[in-house]
Amino acid sequence: MPATGKIFNIQKFSINDGPGIRTTVFFKGCPLSCRWCSNPESQNRNAAIADAMADETYCGREVTVEEVMAEVRKDMPFYEESGGGMTLSGGEVLQQMDFAIALIEAARAENIHVAVETTGYTPPERFRRFAPLPDLYLFDFKHYDREMHHQGTGVYNDVILENLRAAVATGREVIARIPVIPGFNTGLLRARGMAQALVDAGVRTVHLLPFHQFGEKMYEELGVPYEYKGRKAAAPEVLGRYRQEFVDRGLLCSFK
Repeated sequence: MPATGKIFNIQKFSINDGPGIRTTVFFKGCPLSCRWCSNPESQNRNAAIADAMADETYCGREVTVEEVMAEVRKDMPFYEESGGGMTLSGGEVLQQMDFAIALIEAARAENIHVAVETTGYTPPERFRRFAPLPDLYLFDFKHYDREMHHQGTGVYNDVILENLRAAVATGREVIARIPVIPGFNTGLLRARGMAQALVDAGVRTVHLLPFHQFGEKMYEELGVPYEYKGRKAAAPEVLGRYRQEFVDRGLLCSFK
């Protein structure tokens, strides 16, 4: 029986999810409940909301590997010209690991570059099976402090840090991505802690993602309270000082 998975979107011509022009496949479901999540439709919501919406953006849809690959193949000329490929995002890719592995193997059989955006939140013994497969990791890193991570996301970061080290150890390219969230991981002291944790894990490249309100309308449509409504991103000069803490510790750090 062919491997199937649940997704909520396939985005074409993406330029923010890895090198070149990419097709990004958004997986449904996430074990985290980040208070600022910009894709709340990716999370597991109750059946009443899903039935009321009656839309695959909210409910997700079951697809086969071949159905996804048929969409991915349509843009092969763009990948070849730009050095792009396919990105698996979410939600959390690792929640549907068998489907993700099948997709990666199908793409690599056709020499398509594969990036995976992940929170890294899965048991380490499961992650070891997955770790060598992607060409590139876009590894979400939200906080170095265990308790603060739990407050902001609903989970502790122990396995995330362990799996981050495991991803680096494969020799695959790993880029840490930090959403810069007001009041959660902002401030120079927190930047230093974040930077040191990444250095200790062996990471060399960091992308800082300034806070935005792109998901606010989706919260309204879902009827879900949004804690960060009206919150503003840090000023450019503040973000510049924040970035410098990473640079000072030898990390290649830029805004995305």
